[in-house]
Amino acid sequence: MSRILIVDDEESILKSLQRVLRLAPCVYGNQSFTLEVSAFNTPQAALEAARSQEFDLFMSDYRMPAMDGIEFLKAAKEIQPDAARLILSGYADLNALVRAVNEVGIERFIGKPWNDYDLMSAIGQALAHRELLLENRQLANLVRLEMGDISPEQIEAERLELIEPGITEVNWGPDGSVVIDPEFQPKS
Repeated sequence: MSRILIVDDEESILKSLQRVLRLAPCVYGNQSFTLEVSAFNTPQAALEAARSQEFDLFMSDYRMPAMDGIEFLKAAKEIQPDAARLILSGYADLNALVRAVNEVGIERFIGKPWNDYDLMSAIGQALAHRELLLENRQLANLVRLEMGDISPEQIEAERLELIEPGITEVNWGPDGSVVIDPEFQPKS
């Protein structure tokens, strides 16, 4: 099951996307993806969901009030760097496209109105590419492990850092204790 988060400030667009993603097959090459979709009409609500749930792909409208799609995808990338990212837009803004590619590393820029087949193909391709990148990382770690360049503990620490950045950092107090909240660190 591939989990997809979509965000668009227009309720009718969200409903259309949900319908297409629920009914149309998502296939790329010989891979078939079953999709579970979470839809949000504000980037803030979508980011809150991204902090508590893991997603394989983020798809955002470009023009939204308060936060544009590039800003949203940049924030989502900070939370879940391995998720694929797509932008939907009814505007052919070349500068926005270049910015999205350079700052966020989007997989595809999809125009509105979209062709259902092209949309599903883009999603399938992005999910397949994500799977390939994750598999390559695992294989590279196995090679590093076999060559003695890395320990199993370091591989696990890297995996945990990808899921939750900063989780392996430890703040030590002057007395050797672990400081959970730096605000309440004991004075030395």
